[in-house]
Amino acid sequence: MSHAYVLVEHANGRVLPATGELITAARVFGDVMAVVVGAPGVEAPLAPTLGELGASVVYAATAADADKRVVLPETDALHAVAAQNPAPILIDAGAHGNEIAGRLAARLSSGVLCDVVGVNADRSAQMSIFGDTIEVSASVGGASPIYTLRPGAVEATPQPVTPQVLAFELPAASAKDVTVTSFTPAAKGDRPDLAQAKVVVSGGRGVESAENFASVVEPLADALGGAVGATRDAVDLGYYAPQFQVGQTGVTVSPDLYIGLGISGAIQHISGMQTSKKIVVINNDEDAPFFQIADLGVVGDLHEIVPQLVQEINNRK
Repeated sequence: MSHAYVLVEHANGRVLPATGELITAARVFGDVMAVVVGAPGVEAPLAPTLGELGASVVYAATAADADKRVVLPETDALHAVAAQNPAPILIDAGAHGNEIAGRLAARLSSGVLCDVVGVNADRSAQMSIFGDTIEVSASVGGASPIYTLRPGAVEATPQPVTPQVLAFELPAASAKDVTVTSFTPAAKGDRPDLAQAKVVVSGGRGVESAENFASVVEPLADALGGAVGATRDAVDLGYYAPQFQVGQTGVTVSPDLYIGLGISGAIQHISGMQTSKKIVVINNDEDAPFFQIADLGVVGDLHEIVPQLVQEINNRK
């Protein structure tokens, strides 16, 4: 039976959006088996949602201290199922997922492709490289090829099934484990998560100040129910917090709509958002490189245009 494994991303008893994308992408290999890692009982609130998304089997890999350890519990869980029954493995791309993928590849003697934007039934994968300027197809060997999937690259398409739930215990912590002694989660605002948002409004150096981010960029994002992003220049100048930086050294996004305000369009920024479905650029420099990839470009003063745009959007609600 053809199948594939996906590592479930979850928090506070909820399946995170990236998991739906992983399950949808993995469907080209056959049945999708979702691997949930956490404390005993972690799978109970997650299994129904995973079934709705299309996971035919839910493996619950548990340990009492799983939530206090990093990387190795997930690596151990995926290694356990794939070593017994080899198949392709999909993991959410990012620092955490890529480290798990690397460790797992070494254990399974299989190749790994990071930050892919799609996978194929023949086990090849699509990758968007060199700042998303070149599309390539790549393949790796091994009985369990591993892929980390770029968030937002695949649209989640639910395919409801009734999942079979199977539980097993994780190996006990060893001297190799890193233990979390304390954890303070970042304060979560009302806006959607930047990496998963369907609408992203980003500001660059042309926004000119942190105050203008609050009075110009944020109101437009809120009017559209979107997230706020920033360029590296804007972050370095102290206009906005570093965790909202979009680009090669920041967050990669692929929303339905990306609006760039006062952004020139350096390749480092474009590489983190070029796969957006629609790109709108507002800039007073008509020669800004960003206009070259824009679906709609507006040459003008963003400080005059954006407040009028926000007012018009709110009037039409």
